[in-house]
Amino acid sequence: MINAIKELSFQTVFDAAADAMLLADGSGRIVWINDAAQRLLGYQKSELIGLALEMLVTPRYRKQYRYYQKLFLNKPARRALNAGIELIALNCEGKELLLDISLSPIKVKQQVYILMIFSAAKRRLDAEEALRASEERLRLAKQAADLGIFDYDFKSNIVYLDEQMRKLWGKQSEKTVSYDEFVAAIHPEDRAARQTAIEKAMDPASTGEFKAQYRIINPSNGSERWISARGRVYFEDGYPNRLIGITRDITEQKKSQKKLQVQRGETENILKQQVAVRTASAIAHELNQPLAAISAYSEVVLHALNSDNFSATNLKRALEGCVEQTQRAGRSLHELLAFLQKGELVTERANLNDVIHEALNIVYDDGYGRFHPVLYLEQNLPDVQCNRIQIQKVLINLFRNAVEAMRTMDLPILTIITKLQTINGKDFAMVVVQDSGPGLDPTVAKRIFEPFFTTKPSGIGMGLAISRALIEANGGQLWLDANAITGAKFHFTLPAIS
Repeated sequence: MINAIKELSFQTVFDAAADAMLLADGSGRIVWINDAAQRLLGYQKSELIGLALEMLVTPRYRKQYRYYQKLFLNKPARRALNAGIELIALNCEGKELLLDISLSPIKVKQQVYILMIFSAAKRRLDAEEALRASEERLRLAKQAADLGIFDYDFKSNIVYLDEQMRKLWGKQSEKTVSYDEFVAAIHPEDRAARQTAIEKAMDPASTGEFKAQYRIINPSNGSERWISARGRVYFEDGYPNRLIGITRDITEQKKSQKKLQVQRGETENILKQQVAVRTASAIAHELNQPLAAISAYSEVVLHALNSDNFSATNLKRALEGCVEQTQRAGRSLHELLAFLQKGELVTERANLNDVIHEALNIVYDDGYGRFHPVLYLEQNLPDVQCNRIQIQKVLINLFRNAVEAMRTMDLPILTIITKLQTINGKDFAMVVVQDSGPGLDPTVAKRIFEPFFTTKPSGIGMGLAISRALIEANGGQLWLDANAITGAKFHFTLPAIS
């Protein structure tokens, strides 16, 4: 058996190997190649024997190959297949092959040969190709969506900017900037709300989600753009480490929203004025005749009292007429209100937290986005039975009033709280809306729910009056907290479904 093994030639073993193998001399020329290597590279044996191994290497790596070949020949040593040695070769069709190779020096009569065993690292090459394709798709998607990418390292206080971000911030030649430089481009009025959003995302108890809209002023040309930013804070050992996110230029969207908001506001004011005029006209029409009759009966009474021919019968008849016409006026008013409010209230089961989010989105879309809502929403809040649209309108009115009140302040923070409380043995869901504005003085606070009372130049004073009526129609109450320390603080309740 041992003798039989000794009789096996090197060439026999070489050609029988399943792995691709070639033998090169000390000058780097191919001396022999087995069938597996021919199949892998696609060449005939006659085409490869005598060829410099360098000619199989991709041209852009040949200089690097010569360097490593010289190092190896100066100190030949065995290098295993899994030692991380790679070669990018060309097959007969010119296609690149990433090869994992092992090297074994063989010394025969003072002549050094190199035995090379190699296999195609196709999986790795495919992964690299997939990565390149993925990066290209990401680049095209970013370009199509006009997205910018930023990476804010909290420890170094450095912000990485991609090309789109550098263009918006006027930092074309700087891939990284200090955080102070980054913030300097943000409009001064928007910095506080944006910083509040970041601090909320940095709270380990939060989801780490960051979302903000703000304006930037390009220092290179002074142009002002609206930015929508979304991202996530990543934590390390419970501490915020970095914020990675994307931005999108929404300037044109903001302009369209502003135009739509103006048009909608004008339409809404016209509609409110028309409703107020028609309601006042209807009331005047219904009350005109009874008031005229009361006036006439009163004149009869006064005339009788001033006359020498005083008749108790006539005086009684005139006073009875006044009472009758007063009652008629009251009935007319009740009938008119019943007509204006006719129609059954349609209610549904609703999650109050969802209604709040919907109302906030509408307020943002209407151009009231320069504020930051701080939400303290009770997650296990029971549903309420209400008319969803009516409650949404109440919330929108409270949010708009709060934003308008805060526009003159430095910290545009709107606090919204939902919680459950028990009143008179029944469970009620309560919403608290508190702004950081200047608040209301006692005189205004007393009259705030009066119809046609307003502190706005273009208001008609019906918003809060209607809001209170809608909440009461849904079985709840709406009131102002007169003892609020900061800003204006409104509460409303709705009956919870047990």
